[in-house]
Amino acid sequence: MDIKLQKVGYSYAKNTPFEKRALYDVNLEISTGSYYAIIGHTGSGKSTILQHLNALLKPTEGQVQIGSKTIIAGKKEKDLREVRQKVGIVFQFPEHQLFEETVLKDICFGPMNFGVSEEDAKERAHALIKLVGLDETILEKSPFDLSGGQMRRVAIAGVLAMEPEVLVLDEPTAGLDPRGRQEIMELFYSLHKEKNLTMILVTHSMEDAARYADEITIMHDGYSVMNGTPREVFSNADKLKEYRLEVPHIIQFQKTLESRLGIEFDRLSLTEEEMAIAIGQVVRQERDQL
Repeated sequence: MDIKLQKVGYSYAKNTPFEKRALYDVNLEISTGSYYAIIGHTGSGKSTILQHLNALLKPTEGQVQIGSKTIIAGKKEKDLREVRQKVGIVFQFPEHQLFEETVLKDICFGPMNFGVSEEDAKERAHALIKLVGLDETILEKSPFDLSGGQMRRVAIAGVLAMEPEVLVLDEPTAGLDPRGRQEIMELFYSLHKEKNLTMILVTHSMEDAARYADEITIMHDGYSVMNGTPREVFSNADKLKEYRLEVPHIIQFQKTLESRLGIEFDRLSLTEEEMAIAIGQVVRQERDQL
């Protein structure tokens, strides 16, 4: 399912004394099966864009195309159920959305609300609870008796139970320790690869965007100001500073290392693993020249 924003503008409380402009002339194109990251500081507009991706908000200017559905500013759209089923959103602290008596009921709620039979919904719950790394015995427990990490995985299973084609991740690692952040991000990446899910990561984490995304858009004060692959975007540290953003720590390390050693690596390293390989190549070259 392709998603395209064309000249999208959005104002909260439009035509009232409290009107506040959040987006200006935003153009984005997210291809089926891609892993797309939207980055920006607080107030940049990235959260407002997120809510346009499954029509929680509708543009006040321009249009949003979600699969075969086109949502045009000023035009009423009556049936958006399919869009909201196909585009699942994992909000910040998704565990706050849990409310049922048991984990099983919580995971089943969404699909049953969209007409899936109870039997089929339970089958999905049993399969998904294992997919997110939890034991099936947890299905009969209250979600409020679980740890924070377990609750987050249950909430993710509930979104996946809708069988979305697109998964939008709103700061999905907020509040987790480093190990928990890595586990959750690796879970999403494996879902992206195994199920060919389109992933849209809305984040302030340069490291996560560098490691996982195929393409990045930078938001600043309501505008989409940069777009490209991670290497293209993060190769321009000076420009990013203008938007109050920093390059990932590993790139900062690479630049410091190059400066101190008086060398230049063949390409920008986006992860620690890539940096280790690049250092290994330099060491071997130096050894061969001895």
